[in-house]
Amino acid sequence: MGVPADRIRTLARDVLTAWGMADDLAATTADVLVDTDLAGIDSHGVSLLMTYERFHEQGRLDLTARPVVVRENAATALVDAGRGLGHPAGEFAMRLAVDKAREHAVGVVSVARSHHFGAAGYYAEMAAHRGLIGMVTSSANLSCGVPTGAVVPMLATNPIAFAAPARRNPHFLLDMATTTVAANKVKVYDYEDRPLPPGWVLDAAGEPVRDAAEAQRIIKEDDVGGLTPLGGTPEMSSHKGYGLSMMAHVLGATLCGGVFPALRERDDPASPHDIGHFFLALDPAAFRTAGSFADDLDDAIDLLHDTPPVDPDHPVLVAGDPQARARAERTATGVPLSAEALHQLRGVAERAGVAFDLA
Repeated sequence: MGVPADRIRTLARDVLTAWGMADDLAATTADVLVDTDLAGIDSHGVSLLMTYERFHEQGRLDLTARPVVVRENAATALVDAGRGLGHPAGEFAMRLAVDKAREHAVGVVSVARSHHFGAAGYYAEMAAHRGLIGMVTSSANLSCGVPTGAVVPMLATNPIAFAAPARRNPHFLLDMATTTVAANKVKVYDYEDRPLPPGWVLDAAGEPVRDAAEAQRIIKEDDVGGLTPLGGTPEMSSHKGYGLSMMAHVLGATLCGGVFPALRERDDPASPHDIGHFFLALDPAAFRTAGSFADDLDDAIDLLHDTPPVDPDHPVLVAGDPQARARAERTATGVPLSAEALHQLRGVAERAGVAFDLA
């Protein structure tokens, strides 16, 4: 079914405020979740409320926390998220990075002591909306990614997002996990009772797992087996995904002192997630005539769109096209939510004591 975005936004905001979040921080978080759903990234939208409810009940989250700048110069800043949800801290940090880049050509902001912040691409595209290049990386809370040549999960999904402003095309927007697939994508397959493609998740013997529910258990509970690095197998260059994952961790967490996920007790509710994020904004006008960057990017995107496809029914796309298409469709027809997602969201609403108006 298609649920209007405003109803989802209201539910998310009401649940978060019922948990103790300030109105403005809850509104920011709800906006990020809903925009992600509209962009077609169901794994990182409102379905995350179920995960955040668990973190809240475990006492891992300080929902009263506000992000604050603790170190700053003209082009850089360090922000303390105070163990709060990462969405307000991420939005605050990228706005700060963009403002610094507007004045000094580049802005780099690191966020420490954070939690999950949703889809990294949301923050990268914030820069593109203002005519700047944006890059975002992050660590994550769960050690679920196995290094190439191993089956012991040591790394998180460690996303990388990159956005660049175009004029007549959708912004170039690359948003990717450095594992073959994000952990929450496996959750979506479990909700929809679909078998996993081979190569997403390995078991303790290094064999592909097709059952989504079993894969969920391995990712969330087991100390052996997990998500493969981007590429899937050594023969398909999974060492590149492994390397990119470490790069994202170095920028996202090592830079600000965030914890390496394998060193965290995954089942200890008292153990803070201590996730780190990295935000970079770069002004193309520092390097060339204003507007010429977007024009040249449009020309490159047009050439890619005009590339003859293998299948005429599936034209060549550029990163950012799927999100733009999904946003147009879902704004008109609503966000599709599975019966299982609706059931779980109803439970979250009832436990929070707020109205449920998605059915």
